[in-house]
Amino acid sequence: MLRIAYFVSHPIQYQAPLLRLIAADPEIELKVFFYNDFSLKPYQDLGFGRVIEWDVPLIEGYDYCFLNSWGSKQQQMSQQSLAKDISKQLKQGQFDAVWVHGWSWLCSIQVVLAANRLGIPVLLRGETSGLGEPTHPLKKRAKRAFLNWLFPKIAAFLYIGTLNRQFYKNYGVEDDRLFCVPYAVDNDYFQQRVILARPNREELRRSLNLDFGRPIILYAAKLIEVKRPQDLLAAYRLLSSDGIEPKPYLLFVGDGILRLTLEAEAKKTNWQSIRFLGFRNQSEMPAIYDLCDVFVLPSNFEPWGLAINEVMNAGKAVVVSDRVGCAPDLVREGQNGRIFPVGEITDLAEAIRFCIDHQTAGDISLKQIQKWSYQEDIQGLKQALNYLKYKVAE
Repeated sequence: MLRIAYFVSHPIQYQAPLLRLIAADPEIELKVFFYNDFSLKPYQDLGFGRVIEWDVPLIEGYDYCFLNSWGSKQQQMSQQSLAKDISKQLKQGQFDAVWVHGWSWLCSIQVVLAANRLGIPVLLRGETSGLGEPTHPLKKRAKRAFLNWLFPKIAAFLYIGTLNRQFYKNYGVEDDRLFCVPYAVDNDYFQQRVILARPNREELRRSLNLDFGRPIILYAAKLIEVKRPQDLLAAYRLLSSDGIEPKPYLLFVGDGILRLTLEAEAKKTNWQSIRFLGFRNQSEMPAIYDLCDVFVLPSNFEPWGLAINEVMNAGKAVVVSDRVGCAPDLVREGQNGRIFPVGEITDLAEAIRFCIDHQTAGDISLKQIQKWSYQEDIQGLKQALNYLKYKVAE
């Protein structure tokens, strides 16, 4: 059995089920170290513009502890905290490998350096896709210098998808140090919850005052500029050629600084088909996904877009911009959805029309997402661990 120490910023709703599965694997002994506990309590989410309290278990089913850290416990300052006890924890744990999530936290850099000093190999998994690379020359040089310093300290990289893998290769990481640990959600959970929600679909439709038989376009994300919800509203208006309300409904799920502006723009149409449902918690989303026909994520920058994984588990068509990191891996152009150039409103409208007209797209989504799961994550993690054993034996 291999002893693995996993270091991550805070308990994350998407990661908790995967950590439980890894902890239950007889070949791995896992201990998780968190830098911060803010997500376990109600906290102010700056993007949603409201207090968030998750309604799914975040720390059940695996061994964990919170590091003893200096620095602010406020969420927006926590990346500047420093941990006091990383070396102590690594020595006491006698770990065979250290797994670090991302490098934007100072604690993560501490972990890498401490593991290197103790001779413990480091696995790195991050979200960077290369889509948000800095354009200013000084920032570009600074980032390249930092990563050229960091990456040689990493034994193996756990890439989450095609763009993430290419990002590492662009920084000189060799193929034999790259292992696929795809960015996945709890497929079983979402599929089971969708099945449970399906018999109540029409009841939910009636509770939202939505007419039977009209298609539903869904947006579920923060209502902030980088997500470009205003583009979806503009594209929706193009679905009407004569100013008459389109047949599909448009549902916005989420909150954020743009909500009032979007509501004002929607009111100008005098249509009753545009609805703002506000923030919905994790346990509520499977029923919302089941209700829709097409899911749209028009973001200007999205490292991955796990909502796409979620809604594909409900068997729905998806439309994403070409700045959404999961597009090359999860969206089959013209099959389960469409990819459009970000900001191109006419192209977005056409993509939505296509998905509404092609009812089989959702079936393809469900089939596609079966191959992008936690099982592939565990397989990729074990391949990386076997690689480390081989390198140690050399």
